[in-house]
Amino acid sequence: MRMEQDNLGTVKLNDTVMYGINTQRAVENFPLQHKRVSLRLIHDLVLVKKAAALTYEDLGVREKGLYATIAQACDEILTGSYDAYFPTETLQGGAGTSTNLNVDEVVANVALNFLGKPAGSYAVIHPVDDVNRGQSTNDSVPTALHITLIKMLQELVRGCTELQTALKAKAAAYAHIQKLGRTELEDAVPVTLGREFGAYAHALYRDCVRLTRMQEDLLTVNLGGTAIGMCNTATPAYREGVYAHLQEVTGLPLRPAADLVDATQNNDVLVEVSGALKTLAVDLMKMANDLRLMNAGPDGALGEIHLKPLQQGSSIMPGKVNPVIPEMLVQCAMRVMANDLAVTMAAAHGEFELNAFFPLMADGLLESLDLLTRAVVICRTRCIEVLTADEGNCLKHLTASAAFGTAYTGRLGYDTVSHILKTHTPVEAKKILDALLVKKAATVTVTAKQKLAKEA
Repeated sequence: MRMEQDNLGTVKLNDTVMYGINTQRAVENFPLQHKRVSLRLIHDLVLVKKAAALTYEDLGVREKGLYATIAQACDEILTGSYDAYFPTETLQGGAGTSTNLNVDEVVANVALNFLGKPAGSYAVIHPVDDVNRGQSTNDSVPTALHITLIKMLQELVRGCTELQTALKAKAAAYAHIQKLGRTELEDAVPVTLGREFGAYAHALYRDCVRLTRMQEDLLTVNLGGTAIGMCNTATPAYREGVYAHLQEVTGLPLRPAADLVDATQNNDVLVEVSGALKTLAVDLMKMANDLRLMNAGPDGALGEIHLKPLQQGSSIMPGKVNPVIPEMLVQCAMRVMANDLAVTMAAAHGEFELNAFFPLMADGLLESLDLLTRAVVICRTRCIEVLTADEGNCLKHLTASAAFGTAYTGRLGYDTVSHILKTHTPVEAKKILDALLVKKAATVTVTAKQKLAKEA
């Protein structure tokens, strides 16, 4: 066992544990057992630490090679070998301080191992004085989150693009299938099944454009602003050099915000990202509900499409199969919408120079991205690509309706067509309307001939 001490007292730690006193306090203070901080965010925070270490090695801070060792420790952590030592809860007080210090401690102790020193030998490499040099939770964690969000948005856009392609393929395949269009769940006018799937594809295209645009805004970060954007402890030389290394280790053209105070206290860009995710969720839910309704039956409802049967739908009703993938998609969308509300409320509570509720925003955004990225793949592979159309049912519903009536209103008048549709069956009404058109055409022809004769 080893003892670590801070201004609050002493904590006993197992010698094999790679984190330190601050992490242990966080574990004890927030035993929610809800969810650990995303390892994707942790790893991107390690990248921020590596960029800082490489910068300080360039600047010759402390003895030569020490910061190179810290950078090497970051690389080792990025292999996943130390993932078990990041136990902090997502919902933590302190705006993410526990997570930042957890990473600082693990990086320091892994670097100490490389030097042949036992964990906790902070006189050699200190988690705060060395690993966290020139940084604060308030600039390093938000920078890491931006990096994570960009990467996950790229994955989501790829998934949405593939789903859009699948929808376009269905639109082409079903372009010839006439069916009944519906407004407010009532019979409307004829449409093709292909046009409906084409509309879903266009909506996904707009979502991809929005999500791609968000990535550009996220490239602006506040690293170097430290606590409140006033650059306390971050020297001009560090601020000048760290972005080159940050770009190198992430492969992203990250840039400093023009106003670091603004970038530290305001999180409107995160709200904007959340809004784009919510918009995608809305489009996916709309499509999923349409698919559920078109699939409904198979004998007692529309049955215009058939989703692939994937599992038993009831423990009591034999043969029942449910539209489980659209149902899953709807629930994922609901969760994303709930997360958007949480992100919005948290961002609005960023009192003065810092937002204490940043961990909630990070958790909500990362959960929404993860859910949507997985959901669109499942939707494409287990729903869209494998569903089939029932051309017979589409035609049956169309011919049994009065949807054709709209085509006659321009020539016969709304009131006339409405009266005939109300007092006759669709088959009878169509015959009467066709006869009226013929009669009207004949009348127009006779009138035209009389007019010509009169003029002659």
